[in-house]
Amino acid sequence: MAEQRREAEPERIWAELVATARRTVTDGLVVGTSGNVSARAGDLVLVTPSGVPYDRLGPDDITGVDLTGRQVLGTLVPTSELPMHLAVYRTTDARAIVHTHAVHATAVSTLVPELPLVHYMAAALGGPVRVAPYATYGTDELAEHMLRALTDRSGCLLQNHGTITYGATLDQAYDRTAQLEWMCRLWLTASSIPGVPPSLLTEAQLKEVGDRLKGYGQRT
Repeated sequence: MAEQRREAEPERIWAELVATARRTVTDGLVVGTSGNVSARAGDLVLVTPSGVPYDRLGPDDITGVDLTGRQVLGTLVPTSELPMHLAVYRTTDARAIVHTHAVHATAVSTLVPELPLVHYMAAALGGPVRVAPYATYGTDELAEHMLRALTDRSGCLLQNHGTITYGATLDQAYDRTAQLEWMCRLWLTASSIPGVPPSLLTEAQLKEVGDRLKGYGQRT
């Protein structure tokens, strides 16, 4: 039975990954095949393939690589952003990653080097959300910029590109993406009134929230 569960694990994770990828489209975080999603199962990384609409992905389209990027599952070419995903898995405890081209977050990435502290939910991402400098998509240079922006964080913005967040589960990675897009929309909305700058939180206030979030939710 244990052996059967291990064999079924990639298939189960793939189904969750595809559902998450479709959700990014439904919720307007990506258009077409932009953005990508991945999840880790041991030394295997399941990842959305390049250029395939998410609503066309099925169980037989499972795509997986090892931590060096060598394809070990499927025949579809993995996402072109594979270097970013692998860089996160190699350097953090991430089990899932969501990358989007969300409109408000991408807009903010063109304006500031760091998302202003307009809301306390920045604490859920580890602190003020940084913007990684621009580099061509799919390159090691972009992955390096991203890793620096992710230091002590679980999400960042990619300049003139989009967002990337990670978590212990696909749901957590997705929720962090959605929160980041919401905070960016909030800041753009609040800062749109001429002559009335939005109030911002201090680092001390954010730290207090971070401490409270550690005990947030139901205890089992």
